[in-house]
Amino acid sequence: MKPIYILLCFILYTIMLFVVTWITSRRTNNDSYYVGNKSSPWYVVAYGMIGASLSGVTFMSVPGLVGTQQFTYMGLVFGFLIGYTVIATVLLPLYYRLNLTSIYSYLNQRFGFWSYKTGAFYFLLSRIIGASFRMFLVVNVLEVFVFDYWGVPFWLVVLVFIILIVLYTFEGGVKTIIWTDTLQTTFMLLGVVLSIYFISNELGIGLGDIFKKISDAGYTKVVETDWHNKNFFLKQFFSGAFIAIVMTGLDQEMMQKNISCRNIKEAQKNMFTFSGILVIVNILFLTLGAVLYMYASSKGIGLPTKSDNLFPEIAFNHLGPIAGLIFMIGLVSAAYPSADGALTALTTSFCVDFLGFKDKSKLDEKQKKKVRYAVHLSFATILLIVILIFRALNNEAVINAIYTAAGYTYGPLLGLFAFGLFTKHAVKDRYVWIVAITSPVLCYFLSMYSEVLFNGYKFGFELLILNGLLTFTGLFLLRKKRP
Repeated sequence: MKPIYILLCFILYTIMLFVVTWITSRRTNNDSYYVGNKSSPWYVVAYGMIGASLSGVTFMSVPGLVGTQQFTYMGLVFGFLIGYTVIATVLLPLYYRLNLTSIYSYLNQRFGFWSYKTGAFYFLLSRIIGASFRMFLVVNVLEVFVFDYWGVPFWLVVLVFIILIVLYTFEGGVKTIIWTDTLQTTFMLLGVVLSIYFISNELGIGLGDIFKKISDAGYTKVVETDWHNKNFFLKQFFSGAFIAIVMTGLDQEMMQKNISCRNIKEAQKNMFTFSGILVIVNILFLTLGAVLYMYASSKGIGLPTKSDNLFPEIAFNHLGPIAGLIFMIGLVSAAYPSADGALTALTTSFCVDFLGFKDKSKLDEKQKKKVRYAVHLSFATILLIVILIFRALNNEAVINAIYTAAGYTYGPLLGLFAFGLFTKHAVKDRYVWIVAITSPVLCYFLSMYSEVLFNGYKFGFELLILNGLLTFTGLFLLRKKRP
């Protein structure tokens, strides 16, 4: 597929996105930006969250994982269901009862100033890293398969991409993102379904025979029984539950969309609907990965060094132009949610948690909007810098990088919220930040030397659980009687 056609596809999709943005961002205010005026339809939020939670990472990294891990990724996905149930029944009622704009305000009410700022800081750190990883993956593909043809440098591709995202999130915030995510989810799902269809056609496999063929090829192993293996099913399952809790339930970006629903009942319906659809969608992505590896094997195609590049390599260089176009539409649809919600959530958290916009601020609404614009642009610049740094350092599948980073940065949040919800203790608030720094550091060293210390055991994504437990223990040691 010629690069000019790929570029044209990207431009047309972006124009469509800006049309939706123009329609939804009229007559908006600060309340529209932060919580969508509390008027978002739950079914629109549920559907759009599919695209936001998967993004370009799932679109490329999850199919690539099938070559070495088969379907063991489903252990994580099944664990997600437990996590989403906890979010719907424990966290969402709390957020609605306290009428929160930033979910980290809870920590201020429960523990105090330093706990609140520590929690908000770890969200900013987590989301900057996560959004940068996701954007890097997508922009890297655009640069390699499109812009490199004209000699456009990577940094310029990233800059253009971020400018586009800034432009369509600048005014409407959550109110806009709710609807653009819906558009993006639709095209992303069309991309994966049609890709499976075209590749299966090339292999001469009917849609009804796909699962039998990939099972015969040895790709459908779901349960890993070796407890030493990082993909051991129980490790994946429990890690998935906690990953869902922290990366959705304790994440301002994802919860900001839930909080924008009309009431708690609709927010819960959104969460349960979203979790059910997510299981089906992940099965589709793993199925896509299996047929990609089968196609590469049957055609004698050499596997790329990075598994993330398998899908674009086959779509652009070995299938027809229609398949390449479908991949491009799906990728672009997965790309924008990687950063639009993150940019809005980062701006919201900083304005509310650090600048106190929801407290007794001396600024009027017009002044607050000007400050919000400046914060929005500042975080866009930070994302640009971090993506360029990651470009220089990356050496593994991005899906693994994101969950590994989550283990270190979301662990303190997990410990803080768990201690607040499941104990009645107060803490010595001014020392909480020390615990929040110490826990990830301890986790890092335990992970480094786990095979020596624990008889060959290797930590996987369950490092997140350990981090949360260490934070919880540290807070217990700082406990004091409640006044």
